Amino acid sequence: MCGFCGYVNQKDVPNTTIEKMANRIKHRGPDDEKYFQNDKVSMAFRRLSIIDLAHGGQPLYSSDNKKVLTFNGEIYNYKEIRSELQSMGYEFSTDVDSEVLIRGYEAWGKDLLQKLRGMFAFVIYDSTKNQLFGARDHFGIKPLYYYDDGESFMYGSEIKSFLENPAFKKELNEKLLPIHLSFEFIPSKETMFKNVFKVMPGNYFIHDIDAKTTEMKPYFRFNYDHIDENETIEGNAKKIEALVKDSVKAHMIADVEVGSFLSSGVDSSYVLNEASKLKPIQSFSLGFDNSKYSELAWSTDFAQQIGQKNTPIKITGDDYFNFLPTMMYYMDEPLSNPSAVQLFYLAQGTRKNVKVALSGEGADEFFGGYNTYLEAVPFERYQKFVPRFARKALANIAEKMPRFHGRRFLIRGAQPLSERYYRVNYVFNYDDRNRVLKNPSLNMDSGDYSKHIFDEVQGKDEMTQMQYFDINTWLPFDILQKADRMSMANSLEVRTPLVDKEIAKFAATMPIKTRINKEGTKISLRKAAESALPDKVAMKEKMGFPSPIASWMNEPKYHKKIVRAFNSDVAEKFFNVDELMRLLKEHGEGKSNMQKIFTIYTFILWYEVYFPENTSAKTIDEVHLTQAL
Repeated sequence: MCGFCGYVNQKDVPNTTIEKMANRIKHRGPDDEKYFQNDKVSMAFRRLSIIDLAHGGQPLYSSDNKKVLTFNGEIYNYKEIRSELQSMGYEFSTDVDSEVLIRGYEAWGKDLLQKLRGMFAFVIYDSTKNQLFGARDHFGIKPLYYYDDGESFMYGSEIKSFLENPAFKKELNEKLLPIHLSFEFIPSKETMFKNVFKVMPGNYFIHDIDAKTTEMKPYFRFNYDHIDENETIEGNAKKIEALVKDSVKAHMIADVEVGSFLSSGVDSSYVLNEASKLKPIQSFSLGFDNSKYSELAWSTDFAQQIGQKNTPIKITGDDYFNFLPTMMYYMDEPLSNPSAVQLFYLAQGTRKNVKVALSGEGADEFFGGYNTYLEAVPFERYQKFVPRFARKALANIAEKMPRFHGRRFLIRGAQPLSERYYRVNYVFNYDDRNRVLKNPSLNMDSGDYSKHIFDEVQGKDEMTQMQYFDINTWLPFDILQKADRMSMANSLEVRTPLVDKEIAKFAATMPIKTRINKEGTKISLRKAAESALPDKVAMKEKMGFPSPIASWMNEPKYHKKIVRAFNSDVAEKFFNVDELMRLLKEHGEGKSNMQKIFTIYTFILWYEVYFPENTSAKTIDEVHLTQAL
């Protein structure tokens, strides 16, 4: 687990730039640093030592020294791949998984990617082809960005490393502001910085140094092309039991102690329970003094039941609001998921005890864990029995009847899923954005922006389409993004056994009847967990990552922070300030606008952090941010 960065050399970029870029991401790898430079490229590596502590340094070189690797992540099947390469005559000098990548690239080129099981992002400089080859894991657990304006090319684990390169032209990609306000992230390869792109999950890129061209191609795409309608809940549950057992075992490989995050839900409890069968493992849980939002009683009780130590971690409102500017710094792009702060403090407390932690992300997306998926049932029935022209006519009538109880259903019933699914306008809908944006002409249809993802599963039932959309957007760009940034900010490696190539391969074959029904969510996963967990844990309703932030927003000292930000020059630059104050006033009167307020507030903080030269009177807490910088 590490961080890396690099760039194609330019005459106006000093040689010392690469070290400055690496220092920007020191939190990803505080244990070691190394560099490679020649007349073509500069490469840097920051290491967090997990496997083969004495010999795992990078960059790593091919046997002919003509190829150079920097890598972030873990390859869980590296021993099997190494054995295969050894049988082909390749020699190894370390016991680290990274060496498998450089030898594998020598042997198979890009086809190496078909063999990997793990979380990874890596870049190989191939001097024989004068190109950079980079790839990102199947589901986007590990980040990889590149900057390409046609003249300059650089890459890195985090965008902030680019700030130290004089060839980087830092510009806001303002056209995407409405998309951020819709989703709370950008569901494409684009970012909020012009000419900065994500390497998409399951993709690789090739940058030709001489031609100055960059090509990105997929090597993997999750799909539902092989659903087995003959499967049963009991049969799927047995397969899930075996898969989770195998995945947790693979994710426990380390030469340092491994811990585990623990909430009150089935996912993290199941992961912890399986890990505890292999060796004693300490768990870590986050909560608040207010028991309404705290899961500590549940998690501590469960850990005791299976004979493992649980460490409770608490945060306050001051912790939460003081950290927000620093959170935006670590996040690189604005992300307005309120649970990210809790995750940072959970990772911080965990890192005081262990270097690696397991976590339960991914189960909801792969196994059908969100209650909103059930929404498909009445809409599919409505669409089946009411012709499209009639649904449109009823929607038009409903538009004119603001007090009609079934108004929202009739309006949404005339929409395709690509417009109706709540994640598409998760924070602000189109009309809301028109009101809140200073420049409404920027507004665009978020459904159009992401429609191509739904098009890829045309013909599938709506629940399956929703899951597919979440697996390709919500999971990599929100859930896994915050997990990586908030853990690596604390130099902690987080592993997600339920976001696994083999588990996903099986999940893609499950029919809807074994994933979710009117009786509950994640039904096969819960059935698998029943044999190992207490019933009250296996069947517990999903809570998410609850927090008292909505009520904190009304407390005077935090309310003042938001008011100050909403009246700042940044707010005035991008938003209709009167509309912002209206949202805040309504929230104080009992209408929950928490997510809308939080999204605007964190964007303002993010802009102040990354574009301080454009702000005259910053509203951020300089003390806490300076500690991160």
